[in-house]
Amino acid sequence: MSGNKRIVVVGGVAAGPKAASKARRLDQQAEITVIQREPELSMASCGYPYYVGGLFNDRNALLSAGTGPVRDPAYFWGVKRIMARTETEAVAIDREGKTVLCRDMRTGATEQIAYDRLILATGAVPSVPPIPGVDLEGITTLHNMTDTDYLRRIHDERKTAKAVVIGGGLIGVEACEALRESGIQVTLVELQPQILSFLDWEMAKLIKNHLRHKSVEVITGNGIAAFLGDDGRVTSVRLGDGTELPCELAVLAIGVRPNSALARESGLAVGATGGVIVNEYMQTSDENIYAVGDCIETKHLTTGEPTHAPFGDLANLQGRVAGENAVLGNTVTFPGTIATGICKVFDYAAGATGLNEGSARDAGLDAVAVIGASLDKPGYMGGQLLISKLVVEKKSGRILGAQCVGPGDVSRQIAQWAMAIRGDLAVEDLVNADLPYAPPFSLAIDHGIMMAHIMQNKRKGRLKGISAREVKETVDGGAPIFVIDCRDPEEYREMRLGLGEKLIPLPTLRDRLDELPEDKNAEIICYCRVSLRAYEALLILEANGWKNVWVMEGGVVAWPYERER
Repeated sequence: MSGNKRIVVVGGVAAGPKAASKARRLDQQAEITVIQREPELSMASCGYPYYVGGLFNDRNALLSAGTGPVRDPAYFWGVKRIMARTETEAVAIDREGKTVLCRDMRTGATEQIAYDRLILATGAVPSVPPIPGVDLEGITTLHNMTDTDYLRRIHDERKTAKAVVIGGGLIGVEACEALRESGIQVTLVELQPQILSFLDWEMAKLIKNHLRHKSVEVITGNGIAAFLGDDGRVTSVRLGDGTELPCELAVLAIGVRPNSALARESGLAVGATGGVIVNEYMQTSDENIYAVGDCIETKHLTTGEPTHAPFGDLANLQGRVAGENAVLGNTVTFPGTIATGICKVFDYAAGATGLNEGSARDAGLDAVAVIGASLDKPGYMGGQLLISKLVVEKKSGRILGAQCVGPGDVSRQIAQWAMAIRGDLAVEDLVNADLPYAPPFSLAIDHGIMMAHIMQNKRKGRLKGISAREVKETVDGGAPIFVIDCRDPEEYREMRLGLGEKLIPLPTLRDRLDELPEDKNAEIICYCRVSLRAYEALLILEANGWKNVWVMEGGVVAWPYERER
């Protein structure tokens, strides 16, 4: 027997190949084997929807690094001297004997593979509920290359007219775009009251509105009761309220769960989330076995609680840590996650990092939030709109989370806030942040810094902000309020909210104070396009004695409801 260290990796999508590759870079003599159930290796699974929708057409791009060769078993052996066994299933782990029982899925032959260190990267499995008719032809997930190839054929054939996507998370929303780009009429069905649960409701509603603008019908607060079919093929979906949606295709995208069965059956500790429990070294309850990627649970760095975070970037980072530790001992760590994510929604993006307002309060944190809007760079440079929500700890100002949606550079904003959270920064640390500025790239006061300024003003009591949701509830409740639209007449003629508002352009406000309620305690709400002018109006009114003046945060562009015109 060779004296070289034997490292076996189970799983060949993202975390597993990364772990194996890192181990090889640190130990050129180790015997490294990757066991992969699927025919493909090292798939860029986050790219599946974009291949399905035709954003790119080279299937091999999902299986290669940049312009390099396809990462198949020959590549892994030739370049890395890693033995990659595809279409091979890890059936059981003998922890005492330190072997993995594997089965060749083509021949049925089994083999025991010995290890000194074992790395589990078994990923996640899509949730497929036991709904009547779920086995009909034309019902699929979007989880692996088989699903991707099936949906890409539908894209290329252009014969499917109607589809239903079940689930309004990241994959569901991305699938909607892919199917619309395939010329298919799409309906998205989500059981919860909103799509994209990482956003707060009013931010998710803006994305829902944009999907509808792109001709995707969105139904929330309604589930699937049954799939109906004819001659073995799906023909419609019946919702919980009895509505039937005709379709030739249904995509299940209701989430994933950790594929931890192999670990559980071998006696490894599994947490409440269903994921394998690991320490900061990615080590399981067995010191010789590591686990990485979508099959594990990890620590949420803001709440300290375990969470399941099935993100491709985290899988790669965890794989890198496990690969090094499997070779050198426990020398590097993976601290946890703040749940940073982003989603393309046609020509919009929706991103978030850390906690949203709801999850912060559920975690027992005293949080305050603010919504703001601006362009990502000057209008004369083609600036695009950003709408953001910043969540901070009320007393300390510590940044807990941020959300951003719109056609502008969402990714940059989320990246900035993610690093601020990881650095345990507070709002006061960002109000004078030194960020790169030039008109082709940013405003002189970057959108993120502007959000910090708004939050600073709110925490100091200079800005009394009210969300669009609170405004709508107040108006619908019949409360006596006076609403001022501070925009110009041209803007008002093009579109108005229909709240019974009074148009008083900001430049005329000082001369029209007699049109306001005589009662200085009367509730007054001001807004404009992004509510910058509304803040100026608040200061004018407060200087003239009104004591109960509010600014509708985010202005007209952040209004998530129907408009009068």
